[in-house]
Amino acid sequence: MQLSVKRCCGAGIRVMVLAAAVLASGCSVVQTTAGGDIGIDRKQYMASGVSEAALQQEASAQYAQMLSQAKAQKALNVDAGQTQRVRNIAQRLIRQVGVFRPDAQSWQWEINVLHSDEVNAWCMPGGKMAVYTGLIQKIKPTDAELAAIIGHEMAHALREHARERVSQQMAAGLGLAVLSAVTGSGAAMDLGQNLSEVMFTLPGSRTHETEADRMGVELAARAGYDPHAAVSLWRKMAQLGGGSQPEILSTHPSSATRIADLEQAAARVEPLYRQAAKP
Repeated sequence: MQLSVKRCCGAGIRVMVLAAAVLASGCSVVQTTAGGDIGIDRKQYMASGVSEAALQQEASAQYAQMLSQAKAQKALNVDAGQTQRVRNIAQRLIRQVGVFRPDAQSWQWEINVLHSDEVNAWCMPGGKMAVYTGLIQKIKPTDAELAAIIGHEMAHALREHARERVSQQMAAGLGLAVLSAVTGSGAAMDLGQNLSEVMFTLPGSRTHETEADRMGVELAARAGYDPHAAVSLWRKMAQLGGGSQPEILSTHPSSATRIADLEQAAARVEPLYRQAAKP
């Protein structure tokens, strides 16, 4: 029995060492965006097996499928005026993305309004976006508040937060694959599944949310929207009652600390707003 335990432990150690070596050699440190006036300068770790192009391709395929399903259910852009309002705001924000990353100016940005009771909005890698009617109807955002949420979601895409989190997921899957090679248990890594999980299921990290908040208020300010609207927006989100938490808060947690940080960020970029708002 003792010999068996030693063999098992020895195999486990070899697996962990091999996994660590593989993961270390397969990651690179990148800076996805410039810091902007708000000062986003954190370096990010990306797995070499999760390329920006591959993730954008997967995101485009998933987005097309979602739009097809929504159209079949008559839930795609059912209110022309509402859709145009959202697109007008998004276009003003998109014109500012070059401050953070010039290459994003050539992304195939797209935004649609999906008919759903969920209070939600998101932006996939490469700029494929959606705003749900539940957010518009229940939050009743001003244009500046809507710019805050769209800018926040755009910031996630600009910073490639999904790719960073998929890299972490794939790294964990690679560790399982190494383990399966020893144990024969079998483990697979699925880029599409990992993207869906980090986009729509798993909660966002505090670091990613803070970066998206700060970058989002700068995008809004540069587009001529009052950055302080981000504060009132997230207060509305936190106060939405009825016994159920807004869907967006399951992946975008709200807190007093977050609102305090937004207040500071808004004050910092207010000169940009005042400059952009000049006639």
